[in-house]
Amino acid sequence: MIKKCSQSIAALTGFILMFLTVDGLAQAPARPAAAPAFRMPVVIKSAEILPDNKVTFRIYSKEATKVTISGEWMDGFGVSENLARNDTGMFSITVGPLKPELYSYSFSVDGVRMIDPNNVQVRRDGSRYESFFIIPGPNSDLYINKDGIPHGTVSKVWYKSSVLNTDRRLYVYTPAGYMTGKDKYPVFYLLHGAGGDEDAWTTMGRAAQIMDNLIAEGKAKPMIVVMTNGNANQTAAQNDVLPAPVDNAQAMETYRRYAGKFEEHLVKDVVPFIQKNYRVYTDRDHRAIAGLSMGGAHTQTITNDNPGLFSYIGVFSMGLMNFGPQTQDPAKVAEVRSAKVEALKKSNPKVYWIGVGKDDFLFQSVVALKADLDKHNFKYTYRESTGGHTWTNWRIYLSEFAPLLFK
Repeated sequence: MIKKCSQSIAALTGFILMFLTVDGLAQAPARPAAAPAFRMPVVIKSAEILPDNKVTFRIYSKEATKVTISGEWMDGFGVSENLARNDTGMFSITVGPLKPELYSYSFSVDGVRMIDPNNVQVRRDGSRYESFFIIPGPNSDLYINKDGIPHGTVSKVWYKSSVLNTDRRLYVYTPAGYMTGKDKYPVFYLLHGAGGDEDAWTTMGRAAQIMDNLIAEGKAKPMIVVMTNGNANQTAAQNDVLPAPVDNAQAMETYRRYAGKFEEHLVKDVVPFIQKNYRVYTDRDHRAIAGLSMGGAHTQTITNDNPGLFSYIGVFSMGLMNFGPQTQDPAKVAEVRSAKVEALKKSNPKVYWIGVGKDDFLFQSVVALKADLDKHNFKYTYRESTGGHTWTNWRIYLSEFAPLLFK
């Protein structure tokens, strides 16, 4: 009897323990799944500047079979070098050592051109984007944002063009002190080249950094710099506004319709707008203009057609070229130009500055320009540099031309 009772009690106790265990499991809160450990993304250093001024580029792709790099330090347009691939899919190459300068570059991954995904420094020239880096040193010192110096302001400003019958945008650099002061300033109109827009001189040309540093060092007078969009058929940079439709069949007709309109609108719309809305001097001795390539042609047209409007004139990488209809009588064209050059000479500009690279494809046009000016005993300053039709030269020209202004 006692044995049976003991067995019954043991069985009951087991049942109760089983019940409590099951009930406890049912009532216990579910444990959350273990959170995956946080991992920082792998940092790939590209355009890594080494102590000896060599530079290492890296890009990762498991699928790619060939990666090449093209950069401004290479000799010749279209030159490229292959990156080496390791067994993980990392492609890399080390170049240099490179001289102090700002260099742009791009990759080609299995034939597809692209910027460097591991370098946040990107610049834009019209529809073309490139990665870049700066090797510090004397030749690039003006291109760097520096602590401890006063900085100017770059504003994107809309204005009405009566000549082009549209609203347009330009960039205006005002020097440190303009926003809080009452002084008047001279004005420098700075024009870009073909394919660019009003963004080009601040992005590719480092104009704001160059002006900040020159002014801080006492090498240039504080001035306002106006950077326009030289494409008369555009209202603003095409990465900010809806792009104008492209019709190759109408390209020549569009060119003819707008020929000379940008130059006319700068004189009739832009200059008056700046003089009305900014604290600037309005006499010719406080007004300068310069441009590169297409902007150099614009500069020549504007100053030849308006002698005495600008006392300081700069022509970068552009010479004597005839952009008019081929049906024009060459003798008549030469006669009209001769009269305009004589009128400009009589206006006695304080500086007429010409700069070009020895390897520039427009070098011979500059030779022709100099020969034409020499026939008129026209005084000018000539600067011949190494290299070609590149922003490397145009930044140098701005750095050398700006200190000559308004002295």
